[in-house]
Amino acid sequence: MYATPSHLTDASRKKIATALLATLADGLDLHGQIKVAHWNVRGPQFAALHPLFESFAVALADHNDSIAERAVTLGSLARGTARHVAANSRLPDYPQDVTRDLEHVALLADRIDAYLKGLRSARAVAEKEVDTDTVDLLTGIVSEFEKHGWFLRASLA
Repeated sequence: MYATPSHLTDASRKKIATALLATLADGLDLHGQIKVAHWNVRGPQFAALHPLFESFAVALADHNDSIAERAVTLGSLARGTARHVAANSRLPDYPQDVTRDLEHVALLADRIDAYLKGLRSARAVAEKEVDTDTVDLLTGIVSEFEKHGWFLRASLA
């Protein structure tokens, strides 16, 4: 950890940054999985799902950037190479042979649920360490991705 203008202790910054970096690995993995679904979706729901998946990926890319920058602001280094993500993501792997529209919907809904679990865990660390800025950042992402998950689950109902 390097010195930052943060009011938090070094120990708190390290705990929060560690939680953020785990979330970043998940988010980068989820981004790639969403893009796989976006590229390969086929079926009657293609016209609706193709742009929906792209909108999820664009939003997630912005959030991943914010999470990485928050970790760096706290004094950490951001980690996000493909090899690092593959070794550290907590999400299940995405099957490479799926094409059916609603199968992609179900797979992404499950992965968004896993991503949300990690976000909430990181937010709990930030809450415990009284880092309201990180809590606010993660709460916004949770709210948005809960909605995305709901969109997907509503398509399966």
